Amino acid sequence: MRVRVFYHDKCFDGASSAAVFSRFYRERIRNDVEFVFSGLLHRAGALFNENHFDGDENAIVDFKYSSSLKITWWFDHHQSAFLTPADAAHFEQDQSNRKFYDPDFKSCTSFIAMVTEQRFGFNPVPLADLIHWTDIIDGAMYPDAKTAVEMKEPAMKLTMVIESAQDHTFIPRLIPLLASMPLAQILEQPFVAPLLPPLLERHRHSIKILEERTESKDGTIFFDVTDQDLEGYNKFIPYYLHPESIYSVGLSKSSFRVKVSVGSNPWAKSERLVNLAKICERYGGGGHARVGAISFDVNQHQAARQAANEIVEELRASLRAQNH
Repeated sequence: MRVRVFYHDKCFDGASSAAVFSRFYRERIRNDVEFVFSGLLHRAGALFNENHFDGDENAIVDFKYSSSLKITWWFDHHQSAFLTPADAAHFEQDQSNRKFYDPDFKSCTSFIAMVTEQRFGFNPVPLADLIHWTDIIDGAMYPDAKTAVEMKEPAMKLTMVIESAQDHTFIPRLIPLLASMPLAQILEQPFVAPLLPPLLERHRHSIKILEERTESKDGTIFFDVTDQDLEGYNKFIPYYLHPESIYSVGLSKSSFRVKVSVGSNPWAKSERLVNLAKICERYGGGGHARVGAISFDVNQHQAARQAANEIVEELRASLRAQNH
């Protein structure tokens, strides 16, 4: 029996969701099973390739909905979970009791743990530490920006390794360990340990670059690091550098996309925040109310820059209006 699990790639919550789902499946559905883990990324254009849904069962966790008949399990918590109204309608009509959605959960990992415990009798207690940290990391529940940027906890170090993984076999090797091993012990594994020192060095370097590049005005930070190899930068650095800011908008680039990241300062004392997922959806992106992103084709640098500029202007205007 082959189960293919699609998860949000380069994301701690995505990898942890796949870990919790696979452990649940093995313990409560059937144990004679081979898991194949496949990462999915938000990119311009089609997100799914129907030919890849080749398992006896196919699951998607922490990623957008697919109305393909080959998808037998689905869990997500993103506000922008449905690409089209037709997908949303397809989900509403689903009778399988295998597809679940709740945008109020901090992480998809804790959502899967809750649903599988309540509906299928799964025991998530052995994974309590993983679930706890995924909520903190995906829900930005750090006590302050310093904690989020200093990266002292094993879960935060693992997040850094996951977000910067270049080898596409790395996260699929990591997922079974997340499902069965303490986080500190995973960091000591021979295929994980050597990756950390250069990443911590790169992290320190990225703080320096963002210090030079971030401009904070009218409560909104803007920066462009498309000329740097910085796509996986720590998204709390801007608030660490500019604690007074409410929003940040950043442009970064990788081999396959130009990305506009839109976020809000988790420690800011502002009540009436703009819904960032809705802003990103206008440009074909999405996310959560407090954090979102838009992926442009790697050749659409100009379009990405224009979108970023428009969003910066909109956020700055909304804050100016609030303050008058």
